[in-house]
Amino acid sequence: MVDLDDKIYIQQVLEGDSSSFTHLVNKYKDMVFTVCYRILRQREDAEDTAQVAFIKAFDKLHSFKGDSKFSTWIYTIAYRTAISKTRLMKLESTDDGLYVETSNEINFPQLEEMKQQERQLYVQQAIDSLRELDGVIITLFYIDESSIQEIVDITGLTESNVKVKLHRARKQLKINLEGLLQQELKSII
Repeated sequence: MVDLDDKIYIQQVLEGDSSSFTHLVNKYKDMVFTVCYRILRQREDAEDTAQVAFIKAFDKLHSFKGDSKFSTWIYTIAYRTAISKTRLMKLESTDDGLYVETSNEINFPQLEEMKQQERQLYVQQAIDSLRELDGVIITLFYIDESSIQEIVDITGLTESNVKVKLHRARKQLKINLEGLLQQELKSII
């Protein structure tokens, strides 16, 4: 189930060539950061947490069995590390406005007339207003193209719960996009 390139690099790291882990970091750093960012909603915290997730992965690489994709395993570590960081932040701070999320491409008819960059900006803004877990699920499903089962493995939710949350997140994303587009139309007129 493990990608052949990943398997080679993992084996090299386990045999003592720690520099081979750089290839895995480079391959998965963007999505690990995105998972962390969707939960933590602050760039600096997400960067720090992504780094911590990779350190944990490196330290625990010997425990990776290869029963799932390496990406699922590393995203699970990132997800759990970010959730732990969120809990820690809630204990340390009383601020409620510490959250933001990232991008995804959903087909929405009113967006088809806009340039690709404009669409991405609106989709980004719409996802930013989703709840953290909804943003993670949308990102994993649409950007990373993770299966429902992989999302179950990463988040620890049940399959039916992931499906329900994905369905509700899509509906909310549509509402968010409609609101953004109405605001843009009002500003033009």
